[in-house]
Amino acid sequence: MRIIRPVVYLILILVGAFLLFLLYATADDYRPDEVTLQSTECEPDIISDSCLINMVIWNIGYAGLDASMDFFYDGGERMRPDKEGVIRNMEGITLTLEPYHDFDFIMLQEVDRNSKRSYHLNEFQTIKDQFQGYYSSFGMNYDVGFVPIPVTEPMGKVESGLMTLSKQCPDCVDRHSFPGNYSWPIKLFMLDRCFLVNRYTVSNNRELLIINTHNSAYDDGSLRTQQMTYLRDYLLSEYKKGNYVIVGGDWNQTPFGLKPELPFHHFDTENLTYVEKDFPAPGWKWSFDASLPTNRRVATPFNRSSSPTTVIDCFLASPNVELKEVKTIDLNFQYSDHHPVQLKARLSINH
Repeated sequence: MRIIRPVVYLILILVGAFLLFLLYATADDYRPDEVTLQSTECEPDIISDSCLINMVIWNIGYAGLDASMDFFYDGGERMRPDKEGVIRNMEGITLTLEPYHDFDFIMLQEVDRNSKRSYHLNEFQTIKDQFQGYYSSFGMNYDVGFVPIPVTEPMGKVESGLMTLSKQCPDCVDRHSFPGNYSWPIKLFMLDRCFLVNRYTVSNNRELLIINTHNSAYDDGSLRTQQMTYLRDYLLSEYKKGNYVIVGGDWNQTPFGLKPELPFHHFDTENLTYVEKDFPAPGWKWSFDASLPTNRRVATPFNRSSSPTTVIDCFLASPNVELKEVKTIDLNFQYSDHHPVQLKARLSINH
């Protein structure tokens, strides 16, 4: 009895502490509105109805998922490299972004502002300072006070999201919450997925919508289905108004019809989730570079000949947008588990 009683007390204390932690996490849970309007605080620009648009998308992986990393969510063991590695990756990311100073739009995902996993570096501010003169918007999709996994080195505090840099000042910026989430208590420690909309007036009195998205991963497909249904309704309603729409980002899905031609990479054919045919409706156009992967599986450090890769970072445009050229930038996944993808497009005056 003398031995059992202290053990029982210890178990009760641990269970009580865990319940208190869940109570705190529930009270602290980030619950954004379905639509959150951001103030622009600049004089909106008017976009020409025949302008050529240059843009780039890139999931920078919080500067923590370079080629040397494995990641616990993908079957690896680690959560982050050492601080010098994150700093080195961030320097590489800003160096990679430098040539895009003349681009109209830069859409980034997994940009940390104050997270343990990136040693509390303000990556958003670093990139914003790099692109002075650009309008920058931010859509929070991960705001958790303490993520308790992996147990050996908890992720801890995470504050991260989508970042859109725009050469032109938008009329407005909206953060749209995707529907669906994991069940309690898992949802307390997961991302609150969203897409970020920059809206511009076009010279023909229509509007151009530039949408930055980061859809769900690590689910059984049900969350992605809800998100795509929500996004479909939104896109079709905007196009019905006569607006131009370009969506770019990390879809965590492979575009329908992709036939990869990756002679120097191992394409992952076992874990594909394809976007359904004709999403969101016939006439809408997907743009991707089938010659290079945009993402690698992070179960192990990157090996060009054997690491599974895929294409999940791409663009979608409404029928009144002409897609001119798309190109994936091959960085050998040196700074992130994703590659940047750039696009040239033009608004069509025939629609």
